[in-house]
Amino acid sequence: MSTTSLPAPDRSPQLREALLAAAFTADGLLDLLGAPAYAALARSETVPALRATRGDSPLDTLVRLFLLQRPVPYERARAALPLDACVEDGWVIRAGDEVRAAVDVRPYSGPEAQDWFIVSDLGCAVGGAGGIGSHEEGVVLGVGGASSTLAGITVRTPVASALDLGTGSGIQALHAAQHATRVTATDLNPRALAFTRLTLALSGAAAADLREGSLFEPVDTETYDLIVSNPPFVISPGARLTYRDGGMGGDDLCRTLVQQAGDRLNERGYAHFLANWQHVEGEEWQDRLRSWVPRDCDAWIVQREVQDITQYAELWLRDSGDHRTDPAEYAARYDVWLDEFEARKTKGVGFGWITLRKSAAAADGNPSVVIEEWPHPVEQPLGAAVEAHFARQDYLRTHDDAALLADHFTLAPEVMQEQVGLPGAEDPEHVVLRQNRGMRRATKVDAVGAGFAGVCDGTLPAGRILDAIAQLMNEDPVLLRDRTPQAIRLLVEEGFLEPAGVA
Repeated sequence: MSTTSLPAPDRSPQLREALLAAAFTADGLLDLLGAPAYAALARSETVPALRATRGDSPLDTLVRLFLLQRPVPYERARAALPLDACVEDGWVIRAGDEVRAAVDVRPYSGPEAQDWFIVSDLGCAVGGAGGIGSHEEGVVLGVGGASSTLAGITVRTPVASALDLGTGSGIQALHAAQHATRVTATDLNPRALAFTRLTLALSGAAAADLREGSLFEPVDTETYDLIVSNPPFVISPGARLTYRDGGMGGDDLCRTLVQQAGDRLNERGYAHFLANWQHVEGEEWQDRLRSWVPRDCDAWIVQREVQDITQYAELWLRDSGDHRTDPAEYAARYDVWLDEFEARKTKGVGFGWITLRKSAAAADGNPSVVIEEWPHPVEQPLGAAVEAHFARQDYLRTHDDAALLADHFTLAPEVMQEQVGLPGAEDPEHVVLRQNRGMRRATKVDAVGAGFAGVCDGTLPAGRILDAIAQLMNEDPVLLRDRTPQAIRLLVEEGFLEPAGVA
């Protein structure tokens, strides 16, 4: 466990003012480094950024000090920072004529272009100068792809209360503080809570209620309007690293979080999780995840990626720096991972998003549980799309086929139509509807589906549109009305069509 003391947050506003004055922001970094060096830094390559910061401006100094974690001359640090206060509070350390950073301070742009700063342990900013490597137990990482993904899929409506479970460096709590009256952040690692306090203070956000403990233990029976968690979801043999290893067997930690979340949600509250789950021989992965969903919640579960057990083991052995150890030691650890998977009959590991919504309809025995695989690119942030998904599910389970045909629909504004076929052919082989926003789905439709979608402008009810199509295509309107509602349901469920009154 790392025992290095952390900075005091009391004079964070003074430090924040200095960072902003020097343009030590996400936009300022891009302007200084240029796109190639900025992108290289995200790949843990520091040489281009070092070359771009050979000047003596305050911004050059701050980038070298906090991002590249190089010592800088004392006088240059004094020109960029309220140095006496920073040394006294523990943000930086003076060693003779040089100053070095005590923590990683990383500019981060909020959803409305807010200038935020994420504070983490040195060398532990994911994708940053230090990258992921061999870490001490208990260190706290900065923002990585997983953190950004979770922030992007979270529904951002104003709420009274939010819980960030397993807060780490505090990025989810920081996002939640923008739209929640009260934010509670928990972590098993007390060092993580200290970093969350620093992140919130340096970003100018309201303080959170910080509580130490595992899973939902720190909040007992309290309930929330929003729960978010990027938990230590790695399915590993043992719990070497707090930031990634949950310490439970297999995917039990993620299962436990999801199953217990329903009791901590207020009605119509959302819970968002990133998770890994096992693909077990003789079991459908969808059935495994369906068993996790609380009985009083609707769910939308999206599997984004699947790795076989060798790929998965290698990924996390590299993450912990084991590939740099003695080859025999690396092979022995690799064997331990494969032994664990073999014992659990695990053939692969899935990664994705789990969203729950507390629902009276689900509690009454009519839940909406959608589990799908979607490895394709999406457009973040997706929070609004997630909220719209559940609104559409509410609509579909309260409208039978007759109500569906009596209702009015509009084509979602981002949907385009593509005709696929051989050049010169009189008719296309098929028509594809494609979304250019959100999940960016694409679906094949027949001539009826294409014609129906094309004229949905909210003016006519669906049944009247089908009657007109039947007349044009010389089809029996009764038969067309009978066979089409299921196709309409699918177009609504996937967001190609929007019912009147559903955003």
